[in-house]
Amino acid sequence: MSNVNYVQLSIVIVIFLGVTAMGFMAARWRSVGHLDSLDEWGLGGRGFGVFITWFLLGGDLYTAYTFIAVPAAMYATGAVSGFFAVPYTIVVYPIIFVFMARLWSVSHRNGYVTPADFVAGRYGSKPLSLAVALTGILATMPYIALQLVGMQAVFETMGLGGNNIWAKDIPLLVAFAVLAAYTYSSGLRAPAMIAFVKDGLIYLVIAVAILYLPHLLGGWDSIFGAAKEKMSQTNPNTGKPVGAFIPGEAGYSVYWTLALGSALALFMYPHSITAVLSTKNRSVVRRNAAILPAYSLLLGLLALLGYMAIAANVNITGLDGVANPQLAIPRLFDQMFPSWFAGIAFAAIAVGALVPAAIMSIAAANLFTRNIYREYFKKDATPKQEAKVSKLASLLVKFGALVFVLGMDKTISLNLQLLGGIWILQTFPAIVGGLYSRWFHKWALLTGWAVAMLYGTITAYNVVNPTTGKHFGGSLTTIPFTDRQAYIGLVAFGINLLVAVVLTFALRALGVADGHDSTHPSDYRADAGDPGVKDLPEILGDGTAPAKP
Repeated sequence: MSNVNYVQLSIVIVIFLGVTAMGFMAARWRSVGHLDSLDEWGLGGRGFGVFITWFLLGGDLYTAYTFIAVPAAMYATGAVSGFFAVPYTIVVYPIIFVFMARLWSVSHRNGYVTPADFVAGRYGSKPLSLAVALTGILATMPYIALQLVGMQAVFETMGLGGNNIWAKDIPLLVAFAVLAAYTYSSGLRAPAMIAFVKDGLIYLVIAVAILYLPHLLGGWDSIFGAAKEKMSQTNPNTGKPVGAFIPGEAGYSVYWTLALGSALALFMYPHSITAVLSTKNRSVVRRNAAILPAYSLLLGLLALLGYMAIAANVNITGLDGVANPQLAIPRLFDQMFPSWFAGIAFAAIAVGALVPAAIMSIAAANLFTRNIYREYFKKDATPKQEAKVSKLASLLVKFGALVFVLGMDKTISLNLQLLGGIWILQTFPAIVGGLYSRWFHKWALLTGWAVAMLYGTITAYNVVNPTTGKHFGGSLTTIPFTDRQAYIGLVAFGINLLVAVVLTFALRALGVADGHDSTHPSDYRADAGDPGVKDLPEILGDGTAPAKP
């Protein structure tokens, strides 16, 4: 503990206490009653407008892991593995502008809380709905864990780390306990309120870094020159260059498939959909799709911090003596900023972990409650019982994420998150395809999902990290019948679609019975207040729904 920077630590603690108080106060923020239903606890009453949703989605999608990992990838291997995040976050918003409003409408009209609810209603298939729910939960767990990894990198930079369990793990346990407590108490309203602080801090830190650090590092010529020199060096483990300053022709397929696959997958994550379903009408969804690209500018500037870390020659050796690129940005801030401002930067990263971790745990818990607990264990569960189960499930999800961080190597958490992206993309045909057509057969979709999940998992397992020798060492594979590499998730997605299309033709030709579609074409254009749009279920004071007349 002798190397702890107490100025930085004090500032982080003060800001952390502030957002903790906000998290508990949020239980009464914009509340119209008890938080004893998933609509209130898990979706914030479905009443967020454009301004709140913009911060909520920004806090949800641009996480502490983004703050750490994108510039760390730029630092380690250059533009191919780092800067692809910028075009993918540009591409994703026109995509969601087209289909997310339809998902909002059908969910509002039918009271759906999760994407698996929609799949169950659209296809009348419990197995397909269960597949979507389990995929969402599995893909979300390591994502939550990586938010805690981001916090751990900050704690280690401040001097809390190494082999001392009290210094290394206790701060993370305390942060976890506080996060679990105010999420349990306030539901989605807590991260929605804290997102204002998180985004404000991050914008402040990035603005100062972009304006201040180049002056200290000799200007952008010096920064880019140092990055180019590093990327041209030979990696002794592979005999190839360390990375790519500007991707060559061989890297084009890697770059665009990573960008496109990631864009298609991003809003399949349950936490992204949860944030969308918390809005009060269709126009809020579309307006946010139009203005969220402002965050892409932030992400582009954030990525350049990785090259600044190269120019600053930061030391990425952890307190345990192992090199860790995830420390590049915290060490850059620690080295280049005064201690008081580095403390603010570290607080931004820590708060940036709390917001998405809360939303992710709520989304995963909603999937368990609606599509596993209620469907298979208690079909007559009341809204109050659903809310209680979801609150408890959110605690278990956070606990599982904590086990990932404390009990496993950091690279395993990172690799599982990469695998989660491959998995969640395979729910796209059932969810987005169902928003526009009922042509796909339910068994064809389920088979396509299963084949793609198996292919993606095995292929990812067979990728060995040349430095560590561990499996799940990356997310790229060779495109069949070519010598080009591509994102495993997008290749699996292509296989998924092919199987679903072929089997749909076959099953319909054989006359195999399909599921019942409980939605109506008008559901997909419905808006709040439209004639025929039923109100969300009214919840009584005891958390039960009123009896039907």
